[in-house]
Amino acid sequence: MGKLAGRGMPSRLGKERRRLVPSSDPERGHRSTNWLNTAAWRRLREKVLLRDGYICQQTGVALVGKHPAPNSPVVDHKIPHRGDAKLFWDEGNLQSVSKAWHDSEKQSREKRGLV
Repeated sequence: MGKLAGRGMPSRLGKERRRLVPSSDPERGHRSTNWLNTAAWRRLREKVLLRDGYICQQTGVALVGKHPAPNSPVVDHKIPHRGDAKLFWDEGNLQSVSKAWHDSEKQSREKRGLV
């Protein structure tokens, strides 16, 4: 196989982006964005879902769907953590809800400042 590089054509991929970005980078938002991708969060999420019996704590719907189904499980922070580690990891601040409720009612409440 021959090389494709050096044929006078610019790369269609563009500039290579860094994969590791410091958590204090303002473009990345709160450090908490990385907390959702940890094994500790996955364990805590599963613990909350089991505690709540895979039932939406707001509507009573069984959380049996697979993402992105409306009845798929979401673990929601009752009080938005806004980067506060203590609130983020507080099991008492977590509840199991349906994706449909979280994406509509909860987001609406947050936008109106009711949460």
